[in-house]
Amino acid sequence: MRSAADRSREAVHERREDEDRHIVHVSDEHKAYQARILRAAEEGGFHGDSEVRTRVGRSWIQTDTLIEGADGLRVGWEVQLSSAGTDGPRSARSRAAKAEKNGITPAWHTDRADYAQRHDTHWTRSNHLPAHVIAKTGDLRVISGFRKLDFWRCDLHADYPCPHGVRRCGKHHTTPVPKDVLFDDMVRKTAAGAIVPIQFRTATKLHRFWVTHTDQNRYNDLLSDDTQLPDVPEDVQIPSRASHNPPTCRPDLAIGSSTASAPSGAQPPAALPNLLPAQPAEPAIEAATHGQSRQPNSPDQSTGERARIPEDLIALQRASDREQQALQQLSDHEERGQQRRIWFEAAQAAQGAVTQHARSQGLNRFEVERAVRAAARSTGSQPPLT
Repeated sequence: MRSAADRSREAVHERREDEDRHIVHVSDEHKAYQARILRAAEEGGFHGDSEVRTRVGRSWIQTDTLIEGADGLRVGWEVQLSSAGTDGPRSARSRAAKAEKNGITPAWHTDRADYAQRHDTHWTRSNHLPAHVIAKTGDLRVISGFRKLDFWRCDLHADYPCPHGVRRCGKHHTTPVPKDVLFDDMVRKTAAGAIVPIQFRTATKLHRFWVTHTDQNRYNDLLSDDTQLPDVPEDVQIPSRASHNPPTCRPDLAIGSSTASAPSGAQPPAALPNLLPAQPAEPAIEAATHGQSRQPNSPDQSTGERARIPEDLIALQRASDREQQALQQLSDHEERGQQRRIWFEAAQAAQGAVTQHARSQGLNRFEVERAVRAAARSTGSQPPLT
């Protein structure tokens, strides 16, 4: 009789069958993306390979397509068209962090809109396309994941609301604006370092997307409180929203029925001076008679206003401009910090003097500041820096 040990059986796979059962089959669209990434990289002069294993200590990481870029830059493209978890060692977040820790810039591409909105890594997205369209040469567009950073000053002329929730803080901010880019250009420029990943933090969320290297430098400069953002050119006149046509109403009639019969040059009642804006000595434009309208920015008027500007205001503004020019010529971070404080002190002195002069003369501060800057920068060239 056979023993129990002889009657036992073990079911095993042959080696080839076992390997096939544990290989993840790749879709045709996935293969088409890998081929296109390699072709685009080679056209830009960069070498790459697919399904690359990189040794990491006692383990390893596998990259769908690894591109060897400029100056030792390595960009690991991961094409994710199927389901991907948000947690665990095989999640996009974990795999991207592991690649980045080992010197590989992770670049994840998908055709699913929900992945592009997760921000667990730097996603890019294209439309859902069949394999033969992805593989052929033509315009394959990245419709999500690339941004252009719009830098702006938080003043009354800004198009965006203040991110700090105040009316206007006067500081510089940046707003990411979605922008399409060709997929082939994205592959080549990431390898060249011209397009880089960035982490953009708002009050409630951390966003991850791609920007140009220039925008990244300006954004880092803004975060370091060492701003080099360009100022609004002073010679550019911001268009007014008011109509150039004479008004169809009489402001003096709106004060009350008791002033309807008063002459145009009469003073308002004693109880109303604090409610009305200060008016210039000369008559308003709409009060001109015989159809003779005055131009608000006529040469004779601007020359007269400039002549009435105190010389000390012009001198303070020129000193502030010199300190700003000195700041722009420095590259060392510590020197820029010191020079930036000097510039702020000079600008504060100039702004304070403008405010005091406008308040004492009953003038519009914005108009006074604009006239002072125009006068300071129109008389010859600035003195050389020492």
